[in-house]
Amino acid sequence: MTGPRTSRYARDVAVVAFAQSDHLRRTDELSEVEMVMPVLHEVLAATGLKAGEIGFTCSGSSDYLAGRAFSFTMTLDGVGAWPPISESHVEMDGAWALYEAWVKIQTGEADTALVYSYGKSSPGSLRDVLTRQLDPYYLAPLWPDAVALAALQAQALIDAGETDESALAAIAARNRADAAANPHAQLRGAVPQGDYEVRPLRTGDCPPVGDGAAAVVLAAGDLARQLCERPAWITGIDHRIEAHGPGLRDLTDSPSTRIAAQHAGVFDAPVDTAELHAPFSSQEVVLRKALGLGATDSDTGTQTGSGSGTEAGSGTVAVNPSGGALAANPMMAAGLIRIGEAAARIHRGASDRAVAHATSGPCLQQNLVAVLEGDPR
Repeated sequence: MTGPRTSRYARDVAVVAFAQSDHLRRTDELSEVEMVMPVLHEVLAATGLKAGEIGFTCSGSSDYLAGRAFSFTMTLDGVGAWPPISESHVEMDGAWALYEAWVKIQTGEADTALVYSYGKSSPGSLRDVLTRQLDPYYLAPLWPDAVALAALQAQALIDAGETDESALAAIAARNRADAAANPHAQLRGAVPQGDYEVRPLRTGDCPPVGDGAAAVVLAAGDLARQLCERPAWITGIDHRIEAHGPGLRDLTDSPSTRIAAQHAGVFDAPVDTAELHAPFSSQEVVLRKALGLGATDSDTGTQTGSGSGTEAGSGTVAVNPSGGALAANPMMAAGLIRIGEAAARIHRGASDRAVAHATSGPCLQQNLVAVLEGDPR
C-alpha cells in the first residue's frame, strides 16, 4: 500500500467523509436526536457504510448545555445501539472524540469509526453555562463569562501592540465574508460590528450563539481509499493544555498550540489551508502567531508573512475559508467542524496539506492540532 507522504504512526488513518447541519440561532422544534440524525445519515451515505458496519462510535457533547446528566445517551437513538455497538463519549468538543477514535483505530481494535458532536446552546444562557469551566473555588463564584475573559485577552494583545480594534474588525469581516460561500454558516457576509459587548470586543468580534451538529467517518489504510476517492490522511495529531487559571499564563501567546503543532508535524512542510477554531477575532491573532501563519491580508485572509521564526506556510495559506467559528460556533461541534472543513477541501482537491485546530476552555486553554494531507497528485 502506498501511504500518505509523512505518516509517522502504526496505521494510516484518514477522514473519509464529513457532514454538518445548518447552524441556526434556535432549533426549538428539534430535539437533540432530531438535530443529529440527518447529519449521521448524510455522513454514512457518503461512504456507503451502514451503522452496523462501523467499528467504533464516539461522540462529544456537554450535559451542561442539555441541563441533564448523561444526555448523550439520548442521541444514541439516532445512531442505533442495537445490535450492540462499541461506543464512547467525551464531555468535550467533538475534535477530542475524533482523537479518541483515532487512537482506537491505531490500536487495531477498529478499522472504521463514526465521530459526531452537537450542541444546543439556545435553551439557556451560554455565557453563564461556560463559567462552569472555571476553577470552582476562586473564579467560578465570581461568574466571569467567556466574553469577559476573551476581552481581557484582547486588551492584553492591544496593550502589547499586537493588534487594535480596527484590525480585529477586519478579521471578523473577512471571516464572515468567506462564509458567504458556506451554506451551513449561521452568519454570512457583512455583519455590523455593533456595540461593545465587553470592551474592547464588540458584538462583531464575538461568535454567534446557536445550535448545530457535525460528524465525520474515519477509516484505515486501503479501506479509506475504497470509501473515498481522495482521503484526508491524518498525518499528525496532538493536544496540549495550559494552566487552568487565566492569570497564570500570558494571554497574548499560546504555547500549548505551538507544542501541539510541533508534535503534529505542522512545521515539517508548508500548509495551504488553516482552519482555526478562534471564537473571538482576537484569538485568531494568538493562533496565527503560535502556528507561524504571520499577519493577514484583511481583504483575502491569506498569509502575508511569518509571525514567528518557525514557518507553517510559505506562499499563500487560506485561513478559515469556511468562515470559521465567527460564522458558526455550535458548542461542542465547532472544533470537529474545523477538522471536517479542512478534510473536505482535501477531498475536493482544493487543498493538499492543511492544519486544523480546535480549542476548549477560556482564552484558548486547551488546544488540539491536526495535520491532514491528500495523496500526491
